[in-house]
Amino acid sequence: MVSFKSIIALCSAAAAVMALPAQNATAEIERRTLSLTSGTTGSLNGYFYSLWIEKNTGVTMTDYGATYVLNWATSAGNVVGGVGWNPGAARTISYSGSFSPNGNSYLSVYGWTTSPLIEYYIVENFGTYNPSTGASRLGSVTTDGSTYDIYRLQRVNAPSIQGTATFYQYWSVRQSKRTGGSVTTSNHFNAWKGLGLNLGTHNYQILATEGYQSSGSSTITLPSNPNA
Repeated sequence: MVSFKSIIALCSAAAAVMALPAQNATAEIERRTLSLTSGTTGSLNGYFYSLWIEKNTGVTMTDYGATYVLNWATSAGNVVGGVGWNPGAARTISYSGSFSPNGNSYLSVYGWTTSPLIEYYIVENFGTYNPSTGASRLGSVTTDGSTYDIYRLQRVNAPSIQGTATFYQYWSVRQSKRTGGSVTTSNHFNAWKGLGLNLGTHNYQILATEGYQSSGSSTITLPSNPNA
């Protein structure tokens, strides 16, 4: 005969075993989510992520892989965060989400190349300040439902992926602002090349939110499959 105490012990052991999958599932969810509060780069669920903060304060970025949620305050100074690919490429990038800045901020396809060192922006939306202000318009490209104005700016002794350096920025700024759609990057790269604005070897490329002496929040989602 099995005693009552033995039955209780067996039931307790079974309950402990049954709890393991739930515990493992919780651990797996946590592994697939990152909460970032300082500058860093890495990869999660197939996507590259990058967060740069000028003053290393006032920012929280929650990264789920294909989706990120960025909240920033004016205390951060300048902040750039997002997810995408490393290396970048001439790809079509589909995205959706929300973008709610208070002040100077951009939502863009953002990336770097080396040889030459180039920082580039394909701006989909912006806050109170048009990033093309004060720059000379070189031309335009019409793609993905709007005309984008093209600009080039030089940064002197500025932060870069190679440390403090002097380099050019290439800009395509969308005339009809949006938060969501597809960006055919090859059309911008070809338009820039036609204007003598050559890119080098691709480094990283992200769908980025940038804030400058501002505050706000954004939630941006890319396709679940980074190779789509």
